[in-house]
Amino acid sequence: MKTKRRKRGNFQGSRINPRFFSFGQVKFYLILIPLAAFMILPVIMILNRAFMPLGELFAFPPHIWVHNPTLNNFKSLFNLSSTTGVPLLRYLLNSVIVTVLTVLLNLVITILGAYTFSKKNFKGKSALFEINQLALMFVPTAVAISRYMVIVELKLTDTWLVHVLPLAAMPVGLFLVKQFTDQIPDALIEAAVMDGAKELTIIRKIIVPLIRPALATSIVLTFQQVWMAVEASNNYVNDDSMRTLAYYLNSLSTNNTVAAAGMTAAASVILFVPNLIIFICMQSQVMNTMSHSGIK
Repeated sequence: MKTKRRKRGNFQGSRINPRFFSFGQVKFYLILIPLAAFMILPVIMILNRAFMPLGELFAFPPHIWVHNPTLNNFKSLFNLSSTTGVPLLRYLLNSVIVTVLTVLLNLVITILGAYTFSKKNFKGKSALFEINQLALMFVPTAVAISRYMVIVELKLTDTWLVHVLPLAAMPVGLFLVKQFTDQIPDALIEAAVMDGAKELTIIRKIIVPLIRPALATSIVLTFQQVWMAVEASNNYVNDDSMRTLAYYLNSLSTNNTVAAAGMTAAASVILFVPNLIIFICMQSQVMNTMSHSGIK
């Protein structure tokens, strides 16, 4: 009897979610394919505009697809950077270094902070977490003056730390990872302690594998914010060789000349593609829920 019930349940499940194509799925494709095509149009337009000559960039109505592709926009962008004394590759290297260091430091702080807030009891725990929640309400502009005063007093101007430290801790990432950590049963940690596991071992072998979706989301959010950040280069750095790619490429948008339109289009692609790549690489983890991460 149990065998028949199991087979019947599997049969019903296969009808609802068939493993292979079924004509019953056509109605879903009729809705999802046009919707997906509409949503991907901005991405296609950004990529195509980088290869458009000036005549197509200013065409009306605007073109989605490039008709006469050219690399002149990228050549002009590289040539312009060479005339400033700092090559474009130097800005790119600075951005890569700053982004990698910030993401790694942010990941360590987020994991340790989330584990402490979720699984440890200490005096002032609620008050400190409420301060983290309160920080979510403030935009960077609201704390720009106080942040500048702190950086000047600590004498961090014109250093690599001025790029990394202001973005090393993200309240939204800590909140997200802490909420996922709350769902981990305390019994798992207690069993590990009884087996003689230390705190770092518990974090590395129990906590981190079970909160991967939240960590992936935190990495994506941190990467996007750091990669596109221009505040440090604009306010705290005077040496051009220490400024980031985002600062240099965003400075092109202030140039209203016709020739700058092509370079701006090329710069948009250079800034956009890394964000797209990191999201594609981590989208499976970002989309997963805690029920798919191993707790069951």
